Amino acid sequence: MPTSNNPPDVLDRREGPHGEVVLRRHGDRLEIIANGCFLMDTSDGRSERRLVDAALDALDGRARPDVLIGGLGVGFSLAHAAADPRWGGIAVVEREHAIVEWHLGGPLSAFSAEALADPRAKIVEADLVTYVNETSDTFDALCLDIDNGPGWTVTEGNGNLYSDAGLASCARVLRPGGVLAVWSAQPSPEFEETLRNAGFQQVRTEEIPVARGVPDVVHLGIRPG
Repeated sequence: MPTSNNPPDVLDRREGPHGEVVLRRHGDRLEIIANGCFLMDTSDGRSERRLVDAALDALDGRARPDVLIGGLGVGFSLAHAAADPRWGGIAVVEREHAIVEWHLGGPLSAFSAEALADPRAKIVEADLVTYVNETSDTFDALCLDIDNGPGWTVTEGNGNLYSDAGLASCARVLRPGGVLAVWSAQPSPEFEETLRNAGFQQVRTEEIPVARGVPDVVHLGIRPG
C-alpha cells in the first residue's frame, strides 16, 4: 500500500497503566505504537488473518468452536474470525482502553465495526496475562497477538505469558484438544521447546510471507485431551 514520505501524523497519544500508546497515520495506513515499539499497521494483515485460520485448521472439526483472541490491534484477526461462520463465540481481550475506543467509533472502526456488530463477538477489557490466570471461561482456540513475539514483548510483564507457568494458564482456558496459536515476527525454536515442555502436542511453526522483510510466523500447539 502506498505510504507518504512525510513524517507520520499523530492522531492520538495516551499514557496508561502500561505506558504510552499512540495511534498515527502514515500515508494511507494507520499505525499503533506502544512504548515506542511498533506493533502493527493496516498495510497488510495477512499474517494476523492466518493466525485465526491456522487455529481453526488445527482443530478437530468440532462444530462452532469458540475462540479467544489476545490483542485487538487494528482489528484484522477479529474481523477475519467474524467473517467466518464456522466460529462460535469470538472474544477479544484488550488491555489498552485507548485501542478499544479507537475501534468504537474512532479511526480504526473502519476495520472492525461490522465484526463488532456480530452477536458472536465481544471485547473484554483486561490484561491477558491476568485474564488467563483468573477467568472461568474456556475456549477451543486461543490466538495470541499481543507482542512482536515470545522474545520481543511490548512490556516486561508479558514475558510471563510465554513461560512454563504462563503456558500452563493458557492450557487451563483451553478445552481438551484445543489449540494455542501464537503470532511472532520471527521464529523461535526455544519457544517451540517451551511449548513441548508445557505439555502441548503437535507443536509446529508455520511461516507466512509478508510484503516486506522476513516472514512472520505462527507457533501452534494442541492441548492434550
